[in-house]
Amino acid sequence: MKPRHPLQNFARELRNNSTDVERLLWRHLRNRQLEGVKFRRQQPIETYIVDFISFEKKIVIELDGGQHLENREYDQQRDDCLRANGYRVLRFWNNEVIDNIDGVLEVIRACCIAMAPPPPNPRPLGAGE
Repeated sequence: MKPRHPLQNFARELRNNSTDVERLLWRHLRNRQLEGVKFRRQQPIETYIVDFISFEKKIVIELDGGQHLENREYDQQRDDCLRANGYRVLRFWNNEVIDNIDGVLEVIRACCIAMAPPPPNPRPLGAGE
C-alpha cells in the first residue's frame, strides 16, 4: 500500500473548504473539460499544497489573493521548488479569474497544448515484417 503524503489530510480539508474563486475555476477544469487534460485540486507536492495540478502535462495553477502581496518571497521559493520538479507554474490573481475567466482558460489551454508530449516515433520501414 502506498504511504500517504504527510500533507494529505490538510489537502483534503482545503478541498472541502475551497474558495469561491477556486470553485469557479474548478468547474472549468474538472472532468477533463479543458483539452482532455486531467487536473487535480489541492494536491501535495514536496512541502507544498498546490491549488491545481496536471501530472500528465506537468502544469501547476496557483490562484493568488491579496495575502500573496505580502508573501512574494515564499511564493518565489515555492515556484522555484515546483520548477525544479519539472512543473510549469501559472499564477492568476483571484480578480483575473472572476473578471476574465475566458482569458484565464485560454492561457491554461495554450499551456496544455504547448506541454503536449511529442508524438510517438513511427516504426522504421520494414520493422516488424
